[in-house]
Amino acid sequence: MIDLRSDTVTKPDEAMREAAHTADVGDDVYGEDPTVNELEARAAEAVGMEAALYVPTGTMGNQIAARVHTDRGQEVLADRESHVVRYELGGLAQHADLQVRMLDADRGVPTPDQIAAGAVEEDLHRPGTGLLCLENTHNARGGLAIDHDAVAAAAAAAHDRDVPVHLDGARLFNAATALDVPASDLTDPVDSVMFCLSKGLGAPIGSMLAGPAEFVEDARRTRKLFGGGMRQAGIVAAPGLRALENVADLAIDHENARRLAAGLSDVPGVTVREPETNIVLADVSGTGLETETVVDRLRERDVLANPMGPATIRFCTHRDVSRDDVDRALERIETAIA
Repeated sequence: MIDLRSDTVTKPDEAMREAAHTADVGDDVYGEDPTVNELEARAAEAVGMEAALYVPTGTMGNQIAARVHTDRGQEVLADRESHVVRYELGGLAQHADLQVRMLDADRGVPTPDQIAAGAVEEDLHRPGTGLLCLENTHNARGGLAIDHDAVAAAAAAAHDRDVPVHLDGARLFNAATALDVPASDLTDPVDSVMFCLSKGLGAPIGSMLAGPAEFVEDARRTRKLFGGGMRQAGIVAAPGLRALENVADLAIDHENARRLAAGLSDVPGVTVREPETNIVLADVSGTGLETETVVDRLRERDVLANPMGPATIRFCTHRDVSRDDVDRALERIETAIA
């Protein structure tokens, strides 16, 4: 089976399993787990923030950030296709009592003009805009790597209105790799960032939420409220430390994604835009087949992929998919669509 559904399906390697087995642990709710503390310090340094907090999932990290940054009833500006809008079960409303003002943003990043038009001043009748959420890479738009200038322009427009900015950086290191810049270059304009250890970096569990020290202390209390306070968490944090050593390997995933996209482009009826990172979106409308039909046929041939609507299928390369796996997958895809 060649699993191209997501980079979340990666398995921990032997080094990660050994790290979990030998991890030095303590009660993290008391701040006494040395492995978690080391992971939080290294994560904060990696993204150029004062402090970081280990959380079970990226969704929890985003939701904690939204609650800490805002007051109840405020509006959040976010791209219509962003993860916090599409894939987090309306958590902004359920966990933080927030309203979402969705924007149709080019490449997923609202322009300063869009932010100016969408932002709402607080008055007697309206609670005002409380947060701008950005995403990098942008998942639903095809793993787009958003450069510093685009992030900085959007953040500056928000900050001009005293609106904080949170970055959903689930695949932040994919963006940094694609753009050949430090991750901290992409987070410098924002107030907080979440990034995942459990996607391309290969850890079995966990994400990091980073920002100013005061923000992280507030986030720690909110993590407890959300049920994310863990005890001897070093066992799962230790693989996260190893994951931070895997950043350089992301370039291989990107190369495999380009190889996959090139091969898909040769399949009759399939249209593919060259990927920027490890996500490939294939338009199969020219085949005359529904995406569900294609996905079912691929599964029968031991290739897994995700439908993304009536015309689009998402393929995602990762550290458990080799160059040879990509070539085998392409052979099977061609027979499935023929």
